[in-house]
Parts: sequence; C-alpha cells; structure tokens
Amino acid sequence: MKIFWLRPPHDRLLFDNRALLVMILPMVAELFLNMTVGLADSIMVAAVGESAVSGVSLMDNIFLLILMIFSALSTGGSVVAGQYIGHRDGKMAQKSATELVWSNILLGCIVTVILFIFRGFILNVVFGRIEPEVYEAASTYFLIVNLSVPFMAMYNSAAAIFRCTGNTKLITLDALLMGILNIAGNAVGVFVLNAGVAGVAVPTLVSRAFGGILMLGLLLRPQNLLTIDHTWRHHFDLALIGKILSIGIPNGLENGIFQIGKIVLLSLVSTFGTVSITANAVTGAIVSIQCIPGNVFGMAMMTVVAQSVGAGDYPQAKYYTRKLMTLAYVFFTAWALVMWLLLPVILHIYQLSPETTALTQTIATMHIFTSIAIWAPAFILPNTLRAAGDVKYPMTVSILSMCLVRIVFAYILSLYFHMGVIGTWVAMFFDWGVRAVLFIVRYLHGKWMNYRVV
Repeated sequence: MKIFWLRPPHDRLLFDNRALLVMILPMVAELFLNMTVGLADSIMVAAVGESAVSGVSLMDNIFLLILMIFSALSTGGSVVAGQYIGHRDGKMAQKSATELVWSNILLGCIVTVILFIFRGFILNVVFGRIEPEVYEAASTYFLIVNLSVPFMAMYNSAAAIFRCTGNTKLITLDALLMGILNIAGNAVGVFVLNAGVAGVAVPTLVSRAFGGILMLGLLLRPQNLLTIDHTWRHHFDLALIGKILSIGIPNGLENGIFQIGKIVLLSLVSTFGTVSITANAVTGAIVSIQCIPGNVFGMAMMTVVAQSVGAGDYPQAKYYTRKLMTLAYVFFTAWALVMWLLLPVILHIYQLSPETTALTQTIATMHIFTSIAIWAPAFILPNTLRAAGDVKYPMTVSILSMCLVRIVFAYILSLYFHMGVIGTWVAMFFDWGVRAVLFIVRYLHGKWMNYRVV
C-alpha cells in the first residue's frame, strides 16, 4: 500500500521506479568518481611542490567560475529541451539541444580568447603580489589549461542533454575514461618526466579534450532519444537561445554570487590562523562527499520535473517532487550517519594536529546533523522551481540570503561573539534555514506552476 503523499496521480508516469534507478545510480558513480579524481590530482600536484600547489589553486578558482557559466547555460538548455520532450515535440527538443551545444562551444572559444588577453590582469591585479615561483606555476598552468575551456563547454552541454533524457550511463563512462586519462597522465608527467606544473596541466587539457569530443560524438548517435543536428553550417535561432538564457542567466548569477560569497568568507577564515584554515578546508572536503546523495537527487529532480511540466502534467511534477524529496531525506540521512561513524577514521588519515582534529570533528559533526534536517529543502526543492521556469525567485532568494544572512552573520558571530571559524559555519546553517523556509512557502503556494518555458 502506497503512502498517501507518494500515491501517483495516474498510471501514465513518465518515469517508473526502474527508470529513476537507471538514471540515479550512474549519477552517484559519476560524482564519486569526480571526488576520487580530484583527490588524486591534489596529491600529485603536491608532489611538485608548494609553489605549484599555490599556483594551480589560484588558477582553479578562475576556471571554477568559468565552469559555472557553462553549467548555468547547460541547465537552461536542459530545462528547455526537457520541457519539449515532455511536450512530445521531438523536433524542438533536438533544436534546443543543438542550440545549446553550439552556443556553449562558441562561448567557450570567446572566453578562451578573453582570458588570454587579460592573463596579465588576472595574475598581477586580481591575485595581487604573489611570489615569483607561484607566479611562474600559475602562468604555466593557465596558458595550458585555458586551451581546454571550449572542451569544458562541449562536455557540459552534452552531459546536460544526456541528463535531461535520463541517459546518465554514458556520462559516467566518459567521466571514468577522463579520470583514468588524467590520473595516468599526471603520474607520467610528474613522476616520470619530471615536467613540473606542465606535467599536471597537459593531462588536464588532454583529458578534457578527449572527454568533450567523446561526449559530442556520443550525442551524434541517431539511436539517442535526443541528438543534435549533423551539420557544421549552423544558423543560430535567437528566439530559442533567448529561452535557454532565460533559465541560464539567473542560474549563472546565482552560482556566481554564491562562489564570490564563499571567497569572501574564505578571506575571513584566513584571519583566524592555520588551525582554522586547515580545519575549514578538511571539513569542506568531508562534507562535499557527504552531500553527494543530495546533489544526485537534485539533478534527477531537474530532469523529471522539466518533462512533467513540458507535458502540462503538474500533478505528476508534484508527485515526483514529493517522491524524490522523500528518497533524498532517506538516503541523505543514511549516508550522513555513515560519514559520522567514519569521521574518526577519515580524520586519522589526514594526520592533523590534535587541535585541528578536534576543531574539524566539531564542525563536521555540526554540519552532518544540521544538514540532515534542512539541506534538502534548501538545495533540492528549488530545482522543482527552476525546472518549471521559475528561476528568478530562487536566484533572488539565494543571492539575498548569501549576502544578508550568511556573510553578515558570519562576521557577527565570528568577530563580535568570538566564535571564530565555527561562526562562519553557523551562519551558513542560518542561510540554509532561510532558504528552506522560503522555498517551501513558494512551492506550497503553487506560483511556480504559472511558469513554463515552452
């Protein structure tokens, strides 16, 4: 007997349990794989030296911002294509996918040129005065990895299209091959050829180029549910691009402000000393793994709700929202408790000082149990709004909450209440609470059902 709030509105469901499972499991594998590759990269870069670590880290902040631009545009394209799929308009869905791919690739080429032009400004002004060794490492890494930007755009747009059709197995396969190529290349470049930063940067470029081209090639297969036009003579449809941007721009602004807010708070944490900086960084790595189930269900929510809204079936959109939120709470809670039990083992691996270990354990424990209660409505539920086309509301809430709650309370709690780095995390929990309440109210009010992109 089904629980009443999970009872399907009718028998014609777009995604049965098997379809959801086939879509979600590869997403879990992909995110775990990305975490593993990132950890391997950090270990290999550290082998080059501290200057290399600093230089690569500085440039990674720039490329992370660029990645957010492509991710935001890809989200817009996937929502538009997903709604057309739900509307059973395969021709427009394919056209939307084609516009997304070409727009992202063109944008990637433009961004690459702009970054090359302003390379001096980024290295000398944005990051201020840095040591010569760090400058050299950052410059080398930048010159090589910047060439991978168009391939990042290619990969993100193609992956978004596969996700909107529920075909996530190919993304996981591509991510696995990219990871193997990157780790093997790093090992050869760093430990065999002794190529320094270039030994890390070149494999990054090669793996991203391979992954982007492979993903694009997979997208061209005619047996896919959604493919793109097989032509190099593309004429942009400005009206369709406008629909994609209507979702992508607010999402991009939201992600950009969120990243800037994190940088502001990192500058605050850096004033509390080495113990606080290290504890903050290690806790961040731990909780990123803890939040994998939540991120997976958030991506799944975008796919199923977009297609439900495109079909004009809002009862089904509500049903999937309730179902995925319930499943997210179950798996998020179970995994969080596993992480809590493994916390002593994880901290032992890091070989931290007793003071840093104690502080890290305190912050991580706070995060684990607070996130169980409010992370899902703060970060998964708004994806229902975005998938329906109601993107300005979550953008406004996220930006205002970051600026007026998280940043303001971080300074108040850390400095005036002498809570130090713990105050920045408590302020983040306040931020989550505000988001959760406002998103729940918006969802229950139903205004998001007045929005539709197609």
